[in-house]
Amino acid sequence: DKIVDKIKSEGLSVAQAAREFGINGNTVYGWLGKGKIGSDTLKLGKLKRENMQLKMIIAELMLDSGRGKKIAKARQLASEKIGMIAKKKLAQKLGIARSTLYYRSRLRVKDEKVKKEIVEVMDANPAYGYRRVAIALKLNGKKILRVMKNSGLKPIICRRKWAKKKDIGLPVAVYENHLKNLEINSHNIAWAADFTYIKRRDHFLYLATVIDIYGQEIVGLAVSSRHNRYLVKAAAIDAIKKRGQLPQYFHSDQGSEYQSEEHADFLEKLGVTVSMSKKGSPWENGYQESFYSNFKLEVENTNRLENEGQLIEKIYRQVYYYNNVRIKTSLKMPPSQYYALAAKG
Repeated sequence: DKIVDKIKSEGLSVAQAAREFGINGNTVYGWLGKGKIGSDTLKLGKLKRENMQLKMIIAELMLDSGRGKKIAKARQLASEKIGMIAKKKLAQKLGIARSTLYYRSRLRVKDEKVKKEIVEVMDANPAYGYRRVAIALKLNGKKILRVMKNSGLKPIICRRKWAKKKDIGLPVAVYENHLKNLEINSHNIAWAADFTYIKRRDHFLYLATVIDIYGQEIVGLAVSSRHNRYLVKAAAIDAIKKRGQLPQYFHSDQGSEYQSEEHADFLEKLGVTVSMSKKGSPWENGYQESFYSNFKLEVENTNRLENEGQLIEKIYRQVYYYNNVRIKTSLKMPPSQYYALAAKG
């Protein structure tokens, strides 16, 4: 009798009543089959449940002003409570056609398709923001930004700067910044160099790179367990060999490695003009600063690597990715592709 009263007065379902009284649902259904709980009792309970749901929905809809907002809210609530309340009754209560509750915005359907494409691009390129995603998908940047914002899609952003502490307090270099007023309008006019560290557990490797400023391509690199004049010279030699020619200007910061006779004199003897940023002005070598901030962002999980050889392989793979796959926003293509197009004339 108590179960019957609960179903009648509160509109409990058989499952809800069984849980509340701590009995098996099949027992209640058994009583139903034997006539102990009439079908009218269950129908009455169902009606009460639906009426309660309707009252809740109507109460929520009253908080919104305007027909458009109410219908949008009704669609959302009807979708969330599917199977618990008939859409026909909800539509009748609101005075709208039942088909209105089934309507899906065409824009939303299109956005869902675009979202899937964005996720695919970001899975392959974890550091891509909306601009690079838009270029990769050949879609409008504002549209990509809107979909990413609405979907909560964001690239991994965690940039850190590394200061070369050993260079603090060194005398100012004799080399000036020749790039300040220089117009760089083609490849191989000016290259810029720098180095950074890559950590694996308690060990460090140092990566020195040379970038062609015009096309932003890494043209030379060297890896070593020590950062010294031999490391930066090796990267310069690698760049010269790969490009098969010399730049007019070779730019770097005032690091002791770059001021060394081993490096600076080597370049000058080849007829290259050595250029250096003003002391304490890292933005004057922003080409490399920008590269490393993204590079270290995208080279992740190095602690999972088993040995130094795997880390070196990962570094070379990432440089290849940067040159040949990763879209450079200003170029709207990877650097190597831009160089190839320029070479064709």
